[in-house]
Amino acid sequence: MLKIGITGNIGSGKTTVSKIFEVLGIPVFYADDEAKKVMVNDAILIDDLKQTFGAQSYFEDGSLNRKHIAGIVFNNEMELKKLNAIVHPAVFRAFDSWVPQFKNAPYVLKEAALLFESSSYKMCDRSIMVTAPLELRIARVMLRDGLSRDEILNREARQFSEEKKLQLADYAIKNDNTELVIPQVLALHEQFLELHS
Repeated sequence: MLKIGITGNIGSGKTTVSKIFEVLGIPVFYADDEAKKVMVNDAILIDDLKQTFGAQSYFEDGSLNRKHIAGIVFNNEMELKKLNAIVHPAVFRAFDSWVPQFKNAPYVLKEAALLFESSSYKMCDRSIMVTAPLELRIARVMLRDGLSRDEILNREARQFSEEKKLQLADYAIKNDNTELVIPQVLALHEQFLELHS
């Protein structure tokens, strides 16, 4: 089973590109959505979070106390690293148990904002980087999420630069409003089908 990682910095359109692959019948694992799930259903992770950030990390009903954890990790690089060191392995486990159900698919995609930062690209056979100029990405996120320019730049600063990710990625898709995205996806899809066969 061929595993393809797909990433892009905030506002690049990696989810939109992933949805095009889904239209082509390719299963997509959305790591950020999965991270929210494992935080309430992965026993190892829950135990680790409670030990690291205190029992108040969870409410009595078993739901995650996001405010408590955000208060600890916000603007604290060391605490954020601790959180990621707990969450990323749980997402890796979820991906490993998700893949086998798609035995008949030619390949699967793993969409992850921190594909390179978390080293999860090493679990993939190939990786795609979705790119767009910074100003365009900022405009998209301001429109989509209502975030301020500073909030977006703060998130951007927590990720590897586009340049660094492009060096690590095997393929790039330009989503800069100058090139059509669908033909780029179709071209990669054909390549992956050949790799699979």
